[in-house]
Order: sequence, then structure tokens, then C-alpha cells
Amino acid sequence: MLYLVTLRYIRPVEEVHAHLDTHRDWLVEHTRAGRILVAGPLEDRTGGLVLARCENREALDQMLAQDSFAQHRLVEHAVLGFGAALRAGVFPADWAPEAKVVA
Repeated sequence: MLYLVTLRYIRPVEEVHAHLDTHRDWLVEHTRAGRILVAGPLEDRTGGLVLARCENREALDQMLAQDSFAQHRLVEHAVLGFGAALRAGVFPADWAPEAKVVA
């Protein structure tokens, strides 16, 4: 299942920045493991966005709980799970194997 996860800062930005390095380490770890495809800050800098792939919501919640931002209660998560029906040819096929490729 694919998940679109938004992180909204709920603490002052100074507290968030104090944990930015460990948060980035968490992102890198899960990107290398194939669980995160893309992640980054929101345009308005009030949080971030993660596109993740996990077996189910429980696995996603376990992954999110490992993030220093969650451990220090710096963010709130909003999660939308979805099954991809269409994908661009450059989108990884193994992330959306049932999606029809649009050329």
C-alpha cells in the first residue's frame, strides 16, 4: 500500500531544528530500505511530506514511531493510504505494480 504522509509541526521551529539531523537519518534509512520514495519540507515550511510504501497501516505506524520528530512530539501526522491505478512510466513499477502505465 502507498501512503501519503504529511507532518505538521506542533512545536516551535527551534525545537524542530534541534532534531533535524536525526530526522534526516531516519529518512535516509527508510529511503535506502525502499520504504520512502520521496520526502521533503512543505512550501510554507510548516511541516513536511513523505510518500511511503508499507505492507499495511500498522507497518507504517511502526516506521513513523521511529522518527525523532514523532518521539519528541514535534509533529502531527496525517495519513492517506491509496492504491495506485495509474503511474507515469518513470515511476518505479515495483511501487505500483497494479497501476496502468501512462506513456
